[in-house]
Parts: sequence; C-alpha cells; structure tokens
Amino acid sequence: MEIKQYQIIIVNLDPTVGSEIKKTRPCLVISPNEMNKFLRTITIAPITSKSKDYPTRIKFHLEGNENWIAIDQIRTVDSMRIVQVVGELGTKEIRKVKAIIKETFVD
Repeated sequence: MEIKQYQIIIVNLDPTVGSEIKKTRPCLVISPNEMNKFLRTITIAPITSKSKDYPTRIKFHLEGNENWIAIDQIRTVDSMRIVQVVGELGTKEIRKVKAIIKETFVD
C-alpha cells in the first residue's frame, strides 16, 4: 500500500499510555512521501471527533462530520498499524496544518 503525505488513513493506535489518543481511528499522514516510500514507519496526527478549540487542533469536515486534527498528538507508527486509506485533506486544510506545525514546532 502506497501512503502519501496528507492522506487520511485508519490506524490502530492501541496500545497507548496515559493521555495519548487511543483506539482505531482516522489519522492524517504528516511524513513526506520520500520517507513513506522507504521507511516502515509513518508519522501521523490523530483525528478526533471530540475536541475543544485548542490552538494545536485544526477543525475540518470528514464524511460530513466535524473533526479535529490533533497536531499536539503527532507520533510515528509502524506501517503495520495502518488499516486502510480513506481519503485526503483539501488544500485549505493542508495550509492550516503546515502553519500550525510551523508555529508549534519551528518558531
């Protein structure tokens, strides 16, 4: 399965520890295509349907429902955890993701 940056994939995040987002859920692929092609790990940001309006969360609609990309929960997982690809993020949301990642981790 070829995984591309900004695709939305279903990932089994269990087991987790403490306050990590858990269970099998949609996640956004953050890692670049070059890494996704050659490594067995994928960097993802979990997607949740329940969130407060935190500065590290990006609201968007998935299958007609309001969801949140949790930039504060970015993690790297083995590609064996991927269940399926379900779609990809739109251009507007990609710009927001890039801006929040930059603001959170670079500046």
